[in-house]
Amino acid sequence: MRSAVAAQPEWLAQVPTGTRLPDGDVVAVGCGTSFHAAQTSGHGVDALEFVLAPRAADTLVLVSHEGGTPLTVEAATAFDGRTLLVTGKAESELASLADEVIVVTPEVEESYCHTASYTCAVAALAALRGEDVSWLPEAVAERLAGERLPVSEHGRFVVTGAGRDWPTAQEAALKLREGVHVAAEAHRLEELLHGHLAAIDETVRCFVLEGEGRAVARAAQTVAALEAIGCDVTLIPTRHPVVDAVPFQLLTLDLADARGVDPDMIRWDDPRWKAARDAYS
Repeated sequence: MRSAVAAQPEWLAQVPTGTRLPDGDVVAVGCGTSFHAAQTSGHGVDALEFVLAPRAADTLVLVSHEGGTPLTVEAATAFDGRTLLVTGKAESELASLADEVIVVTPEVEESYCHTASYTCAVAALAALRGEDVSWLPEAVAERLAGERLPVSEHGRFVVTGAGRDWPTAQEAALKLREGVHVAAEAHRLEELLHGHLAAIDETVRCFVLEGEGRAVARAAQTVAALEAIGCDVTLIPTRHPVVDAVPFQLLTLDLADARGVDPDMIRWDDPRWKAARDAYS
């Protein structure tokens, strides 16, 4: 994980930018980190949810790190239309099903706690929509060299955000769960204020993604509410999902170091979690 996090500026500079999505309705699907990346497109759907209720669209964008995610394969086979794959491998089961394959990383990320493959997929999805992503490598390099979120001994974490920041909140919580095995939750900003506060107290470490537009004022109110409870809370300004994921990647690494956890294996090297993984495909 550490090498992949550090490699992000270099890898992001190599993300293909020459393809554009065709006209018409587009839906993106994925699982886990790839689902979070798919959501940054504005039309992201969990692969199982798509299989259960296929969305009408002209193009289906498949997001998969190695191109073999079973439910994403099912989503591809359930869709009768043009498919495009955003991936780290040129050849895979999904690649054989897709009309076009966009390889977004120069190599397959080895850590199971995916970081660079996430940010590169997000950048590629933005480029597909015509967004200028040329500034992202430098922005990520600056964020990697900047001030880091402090390490703490909390056992539970909450990350909340709205709009553009909602995929980042989910990805941040997943990195903390995978890499450090802590209880981390992602909440939509407004929903956090409607009942969920009852289960949060001073033992919870909280991060509020500031967002843009109407979300900025609501984020400030959320910080005030969490401070009133006694939470250790940080308001984090946001710019872009690619850049905004980096502080949580670094926090995951720092917490893993402090707690003596290997962030790469996401517990697949433990017999119980290996047995759990083997119980499904």
